[in-house]
Amino acid sequence: MHLLHTHGRLFVLQNSRTIDFEGEQCTCWRIELANQSGDSREIDIEFRGVTKRYDEVVAVDDVSLTVERGSFFSFLGPSGCGKTTSLRLIAGFDQPTEGDVFIGGASVVGIPPHKRPVNMVFQQYALFPHMDVSENIGYGLRQRDPKPTKQEIAKRVDETLEMVRLSGYGKRRVWELSGGQQQRVALARALINRPTCLLLDEPLAALDRKLRREMQIELQTLQREVGITFILVTHDQEEALSMSDRICIMREGQIIQSGSPRELYDEPINRYVADFVGKTNFFSGEVIDVGDPDITVKSNSGQVFVGPQPKGAPLLVSGSKACIAVRPEMISMSTTAETINGNDIAIQGRVMNRIFLGEHSEYLIATEEYGDVLVLSPKSIESMNRSFAPGDNISISWRPEAVLVLGDT
Repeated sequence: MHLLHTHGRLFVLQNSRTIDFEGEQCTCWRIELANQSGDSREIDIEFRGVTKRYDEVVAVDDVSLTVERGSFFSFLGPSGCGKTTSLRLIAGFDQPTEGDVFIGGASVVGIPPHKRPVNMVFQQYALFPHMDVSENIGYGLRQRDPKPTKQEIAKRVDETLEMVRLSGYGKRRVWELSGGQQQRVALARALINRPTCLLLDEPLAALDRKLRREMQIELQTLQREVGITFILVTHDQEEALSMSDRICIMREGQIIQSGSPRELYDEPINRYVADFVGKTNFFSGEVIDVGDPDITVKSNSGQVFVGPQPKGAPLLVSGSKACIAVRPEMISMSTTAETINGNDIAIQGRVMNRIFLGEHSEYLIATEEYGDVLVLSPKSIESMNRSFAPGDNISISWRPEAVLVLGDT
């Protein structure tokens, strides 16, 4: 079997035979568009039971996943979780120890990186310092066989420069560019070959916070414009949440949960996911009753909470360890308990610290029953009510529906 990549599509060439054509012996192939599985979704990337070992270290452990065509997909997790190895398996820099990797429905195991319809943008961009911007961007086209004409390369370079909003920068040297402009050059160099999939290995890590925010918007816009699949590797939860259509959270080489940013934030399946995606208050305890749909948990300090488990979470049973999760933005603050709704969970506390972050403030509240509780207060709320200072005695509360019951793992 052979692969043919043209016009952004991957084809499978198989079952060759030799025929006589006008006295010449010619090889004929049966050509099929890859991904003929019958699934109504178009799948660009698929892992089937993929494992990657380095001696005794299991970097990726029996992972199966699919990435839909035209989506923005992210691998999210701490260092050493297997996300970069997964990206390298797609790129062809590593080969799986077990399992199969598919691009466009065709297996690419054993196929070298330069023959795969993917391109990669590295964390350090890897731009050539002895080349100007145009030469950097056109490098991939010059390596093709057959090589396009100089006129065709120049035309494609100009079109790609315009796509990344760098028209007129072709003759500049890379050291004359800002960090954001260098990243755009790296993106242009990867996109000019019109890959099926663009791989992004923490491309925003070297940028300052303000520029990183701007480039998040740029990447989203660019992905929508070109319409190809983007796969991002990052340990930055905000980066993944803000850009992705779908996120895969990994730990120790395995997928813990996969879903949309909203699904992962609102319905994490365990404490690990809730803690990694956003900030959360956790109160550990034990399950004392299992209902449908609510579960009753008694905290280690003796308080009783009732709440649902997220969809897809492993079912808890009486006696098992669990935790209550409450997001800090779901907690309200007031000067007296009299202003709190009667159904709310309310406790007394003292402000220990306040961090002003512009659009919101974060408060650390010390309570006798629950320990330290983090509260996020938007500026719009504080503009209507006075803000609190360290040492203030206050009441904090949250609605019963703000509670999630999670496995304590």
